[in-house]
Amino acid sequence: MPYKFTFDLSKVPRLFFTEIARVSHQRGVHKKVGRAVQRMIEKFRIQEATGLNLSDAVLLLQDFIDMQARNILEREKFVQTRKRALFLPHCSRKYMDDRCKATFDPSIPSYICAHCSPDCLINKAVSYSEKKGYDVYILPGSSCISKILKEKQYDGVVGVACGEELRLAGQMLETFGLAGQAVPLIKNGCANTFFNLETLANTL
Repeated sequence: MPYKFTFDLSKVPRLFFTEIARVSHQRGVHKKVGRAVQRMIEKFRIQEATGLNLSDAVLLLQDFIDMQARNILEREKFVQTRKRALFLPHCSRKYMDDRCKATFDPSIPSYICAHCSPDCLINKAVSYSEKKGYDVYILPGSSCISKILKEKQYDGVVGVACGEELRLAGQMLETFGLAGQAVPLIKNGCANTFFNLETLANTL
């Protein structure tokens, strides 16, 4: 959880991210700061929905805008890739204790989903993604990504994380010359984090 604050965007309308990306990309807002971003925060009532102060809301919004702009710019390159990986955050598991039967393989490093809870978000994401031909990794942190990418030969990568981690991961993918797509957490924290499964499916 790189952010020093927690947020919950689950009450924000589902089209929030798409609309933010569309408006921001058209106006180049992702390259600017100041009043333009503050106006978008007021328009979408980010402070009301999240309880964040203005400076935290600005940082959150800037990271989401940057992420969506990268998605747009990388999309054409990504859809042409063949061998793909999906990186999921382990904090989105239903349980973070021994009720979760996932095993951790330090040699990868990744958790291996045991499909123990049908209503677990990670279980659903893993099952769907593997059917789509993705290699799926459930990571305890973004530091694991570099090791995996060095050992595997992927063309494309999809990552689920908070905006700040996605921004850093985007820089890492540039280093490896890989096409990437990002799916944001809409509720962060150290446990019970959440992402939209439909958004993930559309991204995959």
